[in-house]
Amino acid sequence: MTYPKMIIFDYGHTLMCELGFNGVKGTEAVMKYAVYNKNNLTPIQDSEFSANFFSKLRPIARTNALEFHNHKFQRMLYEYLEIDIPLEPDEIEQIFWDNAAPGEKMSDIDKVISYINENKIRSGVISNISFSGDSLAERINKNFPNNKFEFIIASSEYIVRKPDPMIFELAIKKANLKPEEIWFCGDNVYYDIAGANSAGMFPVWYDSNIECYYRDKYTDTIDYNHQHIKNWTEIIDVLEGLK
Repeated sequence: MTYPKMIIFDYGHTLMCELGFNGVKGTEAVMKYAVYNKNNLTPIQDSEFSANFFSKLRPIARTNALEFHNHKFQRMLYEYLEIDIPLEPDEIEQIFWDNAAPGEKMSDIDKVISYINENKIRSGVISNISFSGDSLAERINKNFPNNKFEFIIASSEYIVRKPDPMIFELAIKKANLKPEEIWFCGDNVYYDIAGANSAGMFPVWYDSNIECYYRDKYTDTIDYNHQHIKNWTEIIDVLEGLK
């Protein structure tokens, strides 16, 4: 383990957590702006159709480590249901996400962001997410106004998703560093830790006690070099020890 020149973070349950997902609540917020609803569908009916549509796409994308873009998803959804929402795609998306799955910062993550800024450690974000890169950046920048993230990579904007090495290699190219000079921090052993390791980055497994509603349990043994932490303050101690 060597002192990093850059630390890249996952978003979900690493920087911020979403304690649940309420598609009906998100749809209700969006439907308030509808000016045409040919079949007089309720938010519950709309949400049920959306969930079924998503369930068809999800296994195809996950099996092949691919991502689809939410703007295309919501366009197909509302045009197919013959509902007119006279808002820009990013506005519809933001209203839905903020109401369906509001986020809050993980405990002590602010201390880590301040520490790496003060110690001139560069930083960035890679997230598996179907919401747009703009929406992701807006949420992150709103909650971390002091961040110095050089890039925020949303898989929706790049087709591939973690653990495909390509998305990690993209970040390496953006950083113009060697893989071993970068640490990657995430909560998901398969997507984040194994993925970062496959690209030559040093993985940091943030194993918090907060349940994640969309994360599969991981039972395989991690047989490669990595750092396992339970609390964000631990990474500060590790970095201090490497100085």
